[in-house]
Amino acid sequence: MNHSGAFMRRRIINWVPLGVTYALLYMGRYNLTIAKIAFGEHMSKADFGTIFAVGTITYAFAFVINGPLTDKIGGRRAMLISAGGAGIANGLMGLFTYFSSGSHLILVFSLLYALNMYFQSFGAVSIVKVNSHWFHVRERGMFGGIFGILISTGIFFAFQVGQFIVDLLHTTAGPDGAAVVSPPYWVFWVPSLALFTFVVINYFLVFDSPGKTGHEDFDTGDASSGEDDQPDPVVVILKKVVTNPIVLTIGAIEFCTGVLRQGIMHWYPILAKDIGYYKSFFLTRNWGAMLFIAGATGGMTAGWISDKVFGSRRGPVAALLYGLMFLCCFVMIFTLSQPWVLGCCVFLISYCVIGTHGMLSGTASMDFGGRKNVGTAVGLIDGLVYLGTGLQSICLGFITESGQGWDFGGYFGGAQKGWSLWPVFLVPFSLIGTALAIRIWKAIPEAAKKK
Repeated sequence: MNHSGAFMRRRIINWVPLGVTYALLYMGRYNLTIAKIAFGEHMSKADFGTIFAVGTITYAFAFVINGPLTDKIGGRRAMLISAGGAGIANGLMGLFTYFSSGSHLILVFSLLYALNMYFQSFGAVSIVKVNSHWFHVRERGMFGGIFGILISTGIFFAFQVGQFIVDLLHTTAGPDGAAVVSPPYWVFWVPSLALFTFVVINYFLVFDSPGKTGHEDFDTGDASSGEDDQPDPVVVILKKVVTNPIVLTIGAIEFCTGVLRQGIMHWYPILAKDIGYYKSFFLTRNWGAMLFIAGATGGMTAGWISDKVFGSRRGPVAALLYGLMFLCCFVMIFTLSQPWVLGCCVFLISYCVIGTHGMLSGTASMDFGGRKNVGTAVGLIDGLVYLGTGLQSICLGFITESGQGWDFGGYFGGAQKGWSLWPVFLVPFSLIGTALAIRIWKAIPEAAKKK
């Protein structure tokens, strides 16, 4: 794009602290899974599913307010609100864990996690809003890859670092030598402190557009090409976004992404804990690192292929990745009793789902929402991701604890038989996502076709 070296350096200074903050938001979002594993029988799978569903549904509907609000106040302010609010909510969850005797756990955690997820909902909206001014459409495949790396880094923080915190600060040896895990309050306090630190860093280093740092603003070639940067009225923004068939199709695909991403990421380590190989199997012992590798490589590969092979079209990459996810989900139905085959499938799904999410929520939302309305577009799309997350959270929480299903020749016993229906639940969403992604195979903003 013929950017100057000075511009490129300033863009890095802008998105690195913004990106680290986004990763820390993920740590303060998915630490609930590590906390559930540490709580053990004090938080059942159904309890976890309920708490997570309340939070994610809150996140999903918050876009009605926070998407247009971010378009109005700018991504920088929205990120400061997001990090500060999530930091407070995580601090409160840590305090409750520290002082609680275990009573009212579901009610209090549901309320505090919902508060956390309300502020979290500004995160993706704000980072995409800021970067919509700094990246041209033809560069945004690369940004989609960066977005995938940021997501993967946050997942690494949540699962790998979170488990390290539990092992270091909350695990002791009992009288019989068995590990005893105390209430995991530091799992919430560490991301809280980190988020407050980056509120300060973002305040001084992050700006909404190149023009506010002394560089020249430029036409990014998206749906707002040729328009000024004055925000549209909320009614106009909502009309532009919700009447755009491509944005709505992307949102429907991302609903399926929400089911598949969290349907694998959260439930696979809980399965391993239930069956008894969470600490002994390489993949589950290093689940955060595996998710980081899968997500980072998936995001960068998807971004490179989108820009270099498909001319900055996002649909083809999403369709190919979704097709692979369908295949893996189908194979999982017959391989739950084979840890290595199952592990390869969940790794590949994680690779595909982060690549798809980066392409659609992180990149296509900018392309078709345009820099003026991207906050609302991302809010709609990311809101649908978390509606899918809420659906799978409630359903899989009760399915996996139901005791209904088959036992794989004795591999599953009693209530564990519910796990046999886990991949069966995921297969239809992978098939629907594939079909919808094929529908937007040729989609690209009009302004980008001319460049």
